[in-house]
Amino acid sequence: MKRIVSRYLVALSTVVGCSFAGLAHADAAHPVVALLPGVTDPFYFTMHRGAERAAKEEHVELLFQVPKAWNTTEQVPILKAFIAKHPDVLLVSPVDKQQMIGPLKEAADAGIKVITVDTYIGDGHYQTGKGDADFPLSYIASDNLEGGRVAARALAKAIGDKGTVYCENNKPGISSTDARAEGFAEEMKKHPNITVLQTQYNEDDANRAASHVAAVLARNPDLAGVFGANTFSGSGAAQGVKAAGKQGAVKVVVFDAVPGIDEQIRSGLVDIAIAQRPDEIGYYGVKFAADAIRGKKIPPFKSTGFIVLDKSNIDEPEMKQYIYSN
Repeated sequence: MKRIVSRYLVALSTVVGCSFAGLAHADAAHPVVALLPGVTDPFYFTMHRGAERAAKEEHVELLFQVPKAWNTTEQVPILKAFIAKHPDVLLVSPVDKQQMIGPLKEAADAGIKVITVDTYIGDGHYQTGKGDADFPLSYIASDNLEGGRVAARALAKAIGDKGTVYCENNKPGISSTDARAEGFAEEMKKHPNITVLQTQYNEDDANRAASHVAAVLARNPDLAGVFGANTFSGSGAAQGVKAAGKQGAVKVVVFDAVPGIDEQIRSGLVDIAIAQRPDEIGYYGVKFAADAIRGKKIPPFKSTGFIVLDKSNIDEPEMKQYIYSN
């Protein structure tokens, strides 16, 4: 996984440099939208492509720069650089729902319209007139609470509606993965023969996630399933199950359909993948931004859906569109 990330960064460096080098300040004749995702990841590159498609349709200039790691230390400096360029609209995936309120308020106070994509600040309820985090115009994302429920239902079915499971997550305080874990726990309460163990946090480290699986198996040799709430959690959990010689016996559900997920499902490394639609998130993000620039009212929330991928459908041609790309 780390080698893959390095390759993304090399490929991206030229794109990022060009994006900033040729940029003039936004004006009425040349609307500019900036997209600031959370981390270097196929999900966000796929989102970027959807945003590019909408930018061409709407005749707006699209800026894009991605942090190297999921933390405020990486995201805030890029945010400040964007603020200095003063785009009309900032599309941003906040890496922390509380810590990013202040930095994003700086953008709003500078007259930049803010729309959050994939993740949110505060409680994700905007334009309410309440609280210090309602200033973004809109939040566009998967319904992550429902995504967690979808994952729980799929895992419950895969293990015959009985056994012991747990959620492998990255870290607390991230709106999207917090909601997935919450939805997963809520749905599992409807399955009385399934025991849900304490969530494990890996700080976006796939190796740590794999170690967690080994430790959980040592304490619970009857473990029946694992839900990986994001890309690194899912890949690490799958490798941990394989290393323990439990592939097939311990079902693995991962969130996100990263490149190669089709092969992982065919091989049995992963049993189920919950695919989001990042292309749509990016597309609607720019569409909403263009409407906001032109003075049109936009909805404060836009939800996109999910596709459940497993061995029963992974070879169907129409499923290829839901696998993210680099």
